[in-house]
Amino acid sequence: MTTAAASVVGRARRQGAGLERALPYLLVAPALLLILAVVVYPIGYGVRQSFLGFRFGHSTGSVGFDNYRQLFSDPYFADALWVTIKYVLIAVSIETVLGLGLALLVAKELPFTPVARLILIVPMIVTPIVVGIVFRLIYASDVGLLTTLSHDIFGAGPVFILDKGWSAFLGLVALDIWEWTPLMFLILLAGIQSLPVEPFEAARVDGAGAWRTLVDHTLPMLRPVLAIAIVLRTIDAFGTFDQVFVLTRGGPGEATRLLSIFGYDTAFKFQETGYAAAMFVTMGLLVLALALAAVRLLRRVEAAA
Repeated sequence: MTTAAASVVGRARRQGAGLERALPYLLVAPALLLILAVVVYPIGYGVRQSFLGFRFGHSTGSVGFDNYRQLFSDPYFADALWVTIKYVLIAVSIETVLGLGLALLVAKELPFTPVARLILIVPMIVTPIVVGIVFRLIYASDVGLLTTLSHDIFGAGPVFILDKGWSAFLGLVALDIWEWTPLMFLILLAGIQSLPVEPFEAARVDGAGAWRTLVDHTLPMLRPVLAIAIVLRTIDAFGTFDQVFVLTRGGPGEATRLLSIFGYDTAFKFQETGYAAAMFVTMGLLVLALALAAVRLLRRVEAAA
């Protein structure tokens, strides 16, 4: 091979090696640009807006940390935060118990389990807006499903769900349970089906009943999956908006006004964009702190196991 040919071959190899090194970054670049456009930029823009003052929808300049100071002295924010915490605690707790029970039942591979599995995931795949509209029709006190059943079966009068604060709150919780229990069911079912069979066979040989097997074997081994499911559902529940907006819009009064609804009203109804941005930044930090705490707890559990 001549010197010129060897030089050409060497240059081609170097170019090929350079392209091979750059190829992974070129493949990742579109996804990275998309993340920057739809995640990083909106977060940065929102944080910037939280330090600005607004009057009638127009910026009046920087106000420093005044929006955050106002936030922690605002009784309406405290009330919305308390309603949100109650909503998340009640809904996620019931969804976890129901999801675990359904997962344990379906994991037994009974004759009806394939059909049950299909039916159980239907609520989760329905659009939240549609779920809100359907439950609004169910709860309607004039022609709603509950009122119709009450009249036709019991001969009673209208059923008022959305007219009272406590019943509207429980109706909203019931909606969330119906829609999102399937998510907990799917996660926990996958966790149960991935557990090793040897401990259960040993427990059966030792004569352990279903309850002792559940307490001594299933739940301890399922603890990491339970923690992940609860954390994911809790983070998602904190941002609930669509169903509440369609069903109650935060009413009656402030009974169902979650942080998401309060922030929406603050930004679009009262035109206090900076204050609303500070509210959502704070809400994001609270959820992030919760997630980090859950991750640390999960690591401790895994280390103890």
